[in-house]
Amino acid sequence: MNSSNGFLNRIIKLENRNFSLRIQKFENGFFVSVSEDNDKIGSMTVSLATGPTPTTTTIIPSKNESLFLRLISERISTRMKGIALVSTFVKNELEPPIAKALMSEIMEMIENE
Repeated sequence: MNSSNGFLNRIIKLENRNFSLRIQKFENGFFVSVSEDNDKIGSMTVSLATGPTPTTTTIIPSKNESLFLRLISERISTRMKGIALVSTFVKNELEPPIAKALMSEIMEMIENE
């Protein structure tokens, strides 16, 4: 993992698929990008944790990864008590084991920052 100025990068290979995880840390939250093979902005969700449950809005809808986007953005915003903006570009639907592994990697990167 590379880190400089609050910017984290990691390449992860899961079941013959390559994912680029990029995280930018800000004073009040995080921007998280998950992209398969090429760095591209994809579907996007933002969550804001100001109370007991986060408020989540879809910015760019996803055909099939809306649950993953919502879960990761809400988890990050709740854990960090701030804003989480998450973008996901994947070529094919994420199988549950891949989604779980990606979520674990992202949370580890954020918590160790």
